Amino acid sequence: MTGIVYKSTGSWYWVKSENSTFHKCRIQGKFRIKGIKSTNPIAVGDKVSFFLEKIGDEEIGIIKNIHDRQNFIARKSVNLSKQTQIIAANIDVVFLLITIDNPPTFTTFIDRFLVTTRAYRIDTVLVFNKIDAYEIEQKAEVLYLKDIYEAIGYQCIEVSATQAKNIDVLKDMMLQKTSMFVGHSGVGKSTLVNAIEPTLNLKTKQISEQHKQGQHTTTFAEMFDLSFDARIIDTPGIKGFGIVDIDKYELNDYFPEFFELKQHCKFNNCLHLKEPNCAVKEALEEDKISWSRYKSYLQILNGEEEGEHYRTDNWDEEEED
Repeated sequence: MTGIVYKSTGSWYWVKSENSTFHKCRIQGKFRIKGIKSTNPIAVGDKVSFFLEKIGDEEIGIIKNIHDRQNFIARKSVNLSKQTQIIAANIDVVFLLITIDNPPTFTTFIDRFLVTTRAYRIDTVLVFNKIDAYEIEQKAEVLYLKDIYEAIGYQCIEVSATQAKNIDVLKDMMLQKTSMFVGHSGVGKSTLVNAIEPTLNLKTKQISEQHKQGQHTTTFAEMFDLSFDARIIDTPGIKGFGIVDIDKYELNDYFPEFFELKQHCKFNNCLHLKEPNCAVKEALEEDKISWSRYKSYLQILNGEEEGEHYRTDNWDEEEED
């Protein structure tokens, strides 16, 4: 039988077969995917082959094969730095939810995430959520960030789940696609998904006022069928995003504004550091490139993690939403 993984809890997988029946499955033996050292060999969105086996009174599915992936998105495992965590597979579009405050989403996180989705060739849309709750200064920050990312080719959209602002626009963008919603804990993923599809009734929790961050709501990634011919993958809240295996000479390819300029650099292998006649550095000095983007580039290039000194002190542990 063939099916798609809709939910994973680490050792068990819920697979929807081609006849739309869900089966509780486990893995047959150990999986090794060539070139990937992953903490989770199978991810939500994977297409798998499985057979059914009777164990006592229960019928269990045994996954024996993973089909080739269209794409997947992964990050460094939090506790095992040499391994990766595959968040989801076979994604058509990712919606990265951003909030200016309560909790804040920093550009270092945005840029690391965009590098990863660009490397894995996954379309990404920046979704500025909770737009109804912002004062003038916060709205100005939204406009500033939109200017940065729209200028380099990313689509940006302002939404409000509570006031249903641009929910229909989001639904149109999701039509006939498998979408993934990603962001920090507390950015309102579950509330937004509920606004898109109220019948799902996903659990939501309030922001912790003490730390300006979300509380745990989603424990594992899970995919849902929607009523308007679309699928959505709801993911755990992500605090940091460790970049996986990108060569330093290829990194600038995943910054579209750098990629566009690098042909004008004096050296073909220019890293845009202290090399003479660097088109990227010249554009930076002329404010044609965002300094926050360049700072993110340097951090990734130097192998620096999203440490506490780039964020507020309460972002020092992994948290799920």
